[in-house]
Amino acid sequence: MPEVVLAVDIGGTKTAAALADRDDVLLATLVAPSRAAESPDAVVETVRGLAERLLDAEDVASGMRTTLAGVGIGTAGVVDATTGVIVSSTDTFANWPGTRVAERVRAALADRLADGAPVAVQNDVDAHAAGEFAHGAAAGASSALVVAVGTGIGSGVIIDGRPVRGAHHVGGELAHVPIRGAEHLGCPCGRAGHLEAIGGGIGLHQHYLSLGGDRTVTDTRGVAGAAASGDAVAAQAIADSAAAVGRTLAGAAALIDPERIVITGGVPQIGDAWWQPMLSAYRAEAIDALQNTPILPGALGDDAPLRGAAASAWRK
Repeated sequence: MPEVVLAVDIGGTKTAAALADRDDVLLATLVAPSRAAESPDAVVETVRGLAERLLDAEDVASGMRTTLAGVGIGTAGVVDATTGVIVSSTDTFANWPGTRVAERVRAALADRLADGAPVAVQNDVDAHAAGEFAHGAAAGASSALVVAVGTGIGSGVIIDGRPVRGAHHVGGELAHVPIRGAEHLGCPCGRAGHLEAIGGGIGLHQHYLSLGGDRTVTDTRGVAGAAASGDAVAAQAIADSAAAVGRTLAGAAALIDPERIVITGGVPQIGDAWWQPMLSAYRAEAIDALQNTPILPGALGDDAPLRGAAASAWRK
């Protein structure tokens, strides 16, 4: 049996876990509810349960007991990646701040870990960025900015092959960059006018309603459907939201000059109605030297954070 690591992606709703080889190829994947609203113990128990199911199946297939060479975890929340401790998180997770994730997972999987096996923990979008950088749309680049535009906005920066963490563990985070056009919208952080307040999926929907949109439309998917059916207000809301992302990318590119920018998440799946105003806004704001920076859709989908988590385990 070749050496394997456990890769884990902990989200507010579901947790995915996979066994991965030295090339970060996912050999088997399982998903279960995270139980984030219950307690940190429940979240760790979910990870332990998924790991045991994966390892038991591998034991049967190989005819021998499988030992993990390491564990890599991407999790929602601000993470101190040097200690594996959660610094802060949203209310989706009960009592998650202060949780010593690396320590708890190590204890939960002690009988399955090889001697000295590392447990590497990082923010889920940083894991997503690591996956796209190593194996996806940014593979082969020396630096990349990876931005996930979904319910909210998350982002990660990798320079010279290393993630930018920052002094307060929020390096590369674009969600709370102030952006014009969002002043009328509240951000989940409690302030107004940040990128996530208009650029994320919830923000896009709130902006649609603020423009006088149909209040029977209850989410971003509904806004996209309304726009496709000819609703001019919905089309404007999507364009405004996408443009806010594009302007922010132009500012970020001026600061870090990434070789590639990679965009992932559900909102860009709206299609050209989102991509075109986003790209137009970027080009209108970016300086000449940055006009040709590739802006690419992510290539790995839901596998990205798992492959990035696996890479972090091998690297550590």
